[in-house]
Amino acid sequence: MNELTQVAGQIDGASFILGLSAIGAGLAMIGGVGAGLGQGMAAAKAAEAVGRQPEASGKIMTTMIVGQAITETTGVYALLIAILLIFVNPFVGMYQAFLTAMIK
Repeated sequence: MNELTQVAGQIDGASFILGLSAIGAGLAMIGGVGAGLGQGMAAAKAAEAVGRQPEASGKIMTTMIVGQAITETTGVYALLIAILLIFVNPFVGMYQAFLTAMIK
């Protein structure tokens, strides 16, 4: 336990924020997995519906494509948040501004 406290004492605030941002980006990408599963399930159900009622295939496909487009936005938003956390990372700038204000 003593070694752990020594290592924790050597990590500065910006490094800690970057590490937590990487973990947050990984957690955000779970949204991409959910979107993929949702799209796969929607396509499977649409294929079943077309198999049962081939005459309604136009309406079924249109509804499925609109639903999948809406579902895909979840994955795109998750990717956007992950990219922002990794490359832009506004929290480091906020931390540095806080430290500058505290010094003054």
